[in-house]
Amino acid sequence: MVESAFHLPQALFFDLDGTLLDSLPGIAFSIEQAFAACGLPMQALHLGEVIGPPIREILALAATEATDSDLNLLERAFRNSYDSEGWQKTPLFPGSSPMLHEASVLGIRLFVVSNKPRHIAVKILEREGVLSLFGAIVTRDSSDPAYRSKAQMIEHLLGVFQLDAARCIMIGDTAEDAIAASEMLVPFAWMAHGYGKIPPSLDVALRINSFPELLPTLVKEFAQ
Repeated sequence: MVESAFHLPQALFFDLDGTLLDSLPGIAFSIEQAFAACGLPMQALHLGEVIGPPIREILALAATEATDSDLNLLERAFRNSYDSEGWQKTPLFPGSSPMLHEASVLGIRLFVVSNKPRHIAVKILEREGVLSLFGAIVTRDSSDPAYRSKAQMIEHLLGVFQLDAARCIMIGDTAEDAIAASEMLVPFAWMAHGYGKIPPSLDVALRINSFPELLPTLVKEFAQ
């Protein structure tokens, strides 16, 4: 337990895939199902290195010379598989649920910033028993027109909930997460257990190896 409620961040923005959620098994399953259903060839892909962007971009990497029409078919097939079976193969990373509950008790506001379709994000977080802990689930399709970037999602949260960017933390595992945080002047914490690699050129305020480290590290950082 974190012993003191002093010097805590105002809010935490969490990416999902590779950060809170071990998405690899479910996404891999549904990608294979999609290619099989469409009868299209699939090349070998180190999926853990590319999870994070919208699924169409990942399908394009896995396909061999796919046309836009092929990608449309693959994306529909993937959605059919993931919405029915794939999402159920997507657990929280170890230690994340106790951390989220403790952060909530301490009065830290929790939010999701993700490329995942909102209805799937909600289903997974509800099944894992943590949905009620979040003040908002913001995804690309949370807005019409859709958000163009995670920076836009963070900007929305900062404005609607009147948050101080300097007192918030964006927690993610990819360069996309780090860039979004930088654009909005929000410190970035890299979950090193995730799928992404953060180039040295990007600003990383904190490196976190596992969720039990997160709150004690934040308390120490904000006490300085």
